[in-house]
Order: sequence, then C-alpha cells, then structure tokens
Amino acid sequence: MPTKKIIVLRFSAMGDVAMVASVLKELVEQNADIEIVMVSRKAFAPFFNTIDRLSFHTIDPKGEHKGFWGLYKLFKALRHYQPYAIADLHDNIRSRVISAFFRLSGTKIKRIDKGRAEKKALTRKHHKQLVQLKPTVERYAYVFRALHFKIKLSHQLQRQQTPIPANAKPWFDAPGVKRIGIAPFAQHIYKVYPLVQMEEVIAGLNKLGYEIFIFGGGKKEAETALQWEQKFEQVHNTIGLFSLTEELNLIAHLDVMLSMDSSGMHMASLMGIPVVSIWGPTHPYAGFLGYGQSINDCIQIDHPNRPNSIYGNKPCLCGVKACIDLIEPEVVIQKIKSKLENG
Repeated sequence: MPTKKIIVLRFSAMGDVAMVASVLKELVEQNADIEIVMVSRKAFAPFFNTIDRLSFHTIDPKGEHKGFWGLYKLFKALRHYQPYAIADLHDNIRSRVISAFFRLSGTKIKRIDKGRAEKKALTRKHHKQLVQLKPTVERYAYVFRALHFKIKLSHQLQRQQTPIPANAKPWFDAPGVKRIGIAPFAQHIYKVYPLVQMEEVIAGLNKLGYEIFIFGGGKKEAETALQWEQKFEQVHNTIGLFSLTEELNLIAHLDVMLSMDSSGMHMASLMGIPVVSIWGPTHPYAGFLGYGQSINDCIQIDHPNRPNSIYGNKPCLCGVKACIDLIEPEVVIQKIKSKLENG
C-alpha cells in the first residue's frame, strides 16, 4: 500500500502539543497508509515516542530556524520528506510562512480553524455566549478530514503501560495505596489556585493516606514543592528530578491527577489518567479540556463574568476576590476522594 507522508506543524504551547499527540495516535491507528512527520520543539519529542509511523523533526525558532531565512532552511529540510500534504495545527506566522513555501511548490495545505470569533463571544463581558465550543482536539482532527483522511476520535482515556522510573520505584513499594499527582502551577498566574489553599488540599489528602506527587515548574516551583515534601509525610517532589519521558512514565502509574487548566492535565490525558481540574478565568467550554476528560471533574465557580480569558493571561473580572480563590479546599479534597472511590 502506498504511503502518504503528512507534515504536521504545531510548535507550542506544551499542552497544545500534547493534545496533538492524543489525536495522532488515533489517526495512525485508523489510517494504515500514512506516515507522520511531526514538527515541534525538541523538548516535546517524548509526547510522540510511542506513536507508530511517526518521525519527529525539530524546529529551533530561537536559533537555527530564526527569521525568514531560518524558516526557509527548515522548509528545505522538510521538503526531503516529499510530503503528500501539510497539516498546519498552529496557524501562527511561522507555520504560515512554512506552509506558503510548500504551497508554492504545489503541496496541499490545510490549516486549523481556531474559532477566534466564537472564543471572543465566549469571553466578552457583555452579551456573553456561554456555550460549549468545539474541542481543540476536534479542530485538529478536522484538518485531517479536510485532507480526506478518516479519523473518528474516541474521546476515551487509554491507560499506557510504562516502566516506573528507577529513582521513583521506592515511592511505589506500598501495595494498595492510591497515588495522586498534583500539577499546581501554570504558565499564567491567573490560572493558579492560591498556594495557601493548595497546601490545605495537600494536607487533607495526606491525612487520608494518599501518596502525593508534585509535578511541573522550574526552580521557584521546586522550592515550594520541596517545602511540601518536608512538611507532609506522603508528599514527593518530582520537579527537576526526571526527564519528560520519565515524568510521563511516572504519571502513567497514578490513579488521578489534580491540575490547573495547564499542561499537567494534557500530559495525564496522554497517559490515560483521569484528571480533576481547577478553573479560574478560563473555562472548559473554550475547548481546552484534556482529551478524554469529563467536564464533571472540572471544579469552577459560576459567575456571569466567567470566562473572561481563553489562555488565562488576563485577571479574573469576578469582583474583589478572584473566582479561583473562592473554591474551597474541602471541595477539591472531596472531589478527588469521590473520584478515587467511585471512578
């Protein structure tokens, strides 16, 4: 059977790229005649390690592929794959420039429709249209359908079988213990549940006897996680201790993940782990709920000014106190407890 190569463009952000991986898994399973060339940042390559018939090609937008001539150099390298089509799942200046080069050479191009107008209607203050928009993963899938490939997303979590990282094995010695991942940080501060309240959540979960793993962030976040590790007997900091591949392997052995509207949610989805998520100025209706996750597991406050942001880069407009601050720690604890007991 002749093979058609599709070059897929999605360079950032971390969660969006992880969502692409969830879609590509199902795409290759349903189309035996295609190969994928995934173009993204080097750091995100582990998201695609287990996908059959997929090659990863790195873009270095701050170095080798910076500017117009850097993108032209990338185009020349990608041209050697002799692609059947280009699937632009990013729709930014860089992806448009690369697509334009391929269009001039006669290659078929299809680009994501991000639904900007309907997202604006969802987040505006007046005459807000609070309706569920098309999930981002379905927007990705539509691009492949437009290229005449069949893809029907299951929207089901598929737990991945992975080895426990060697350094983490002592944390898994106790049989029958429920293990919770917590990704308490996010790129934008307005999406972060107040750390004082998060500590109350951690204290409550620790008291219930659950094993807790803190994920995500850099040096500053690692300091916070280390303080929690020292304060609570069953809390473990993972920040800075594992590669992304090892992190994913570790997540695959959790029972549930607690996350903001952030990449932690999408990494858990990729490994087939259910997520309880906390939402502030953003909203799952915008289409960024983790693949296979349930809106019933989203914790959020009802307010006429929510949502007011798609990406969480704008402060809450709900009044003196931000809407995410109004979520009581006990609500989060009970939601996780119920999820672990009832599935």
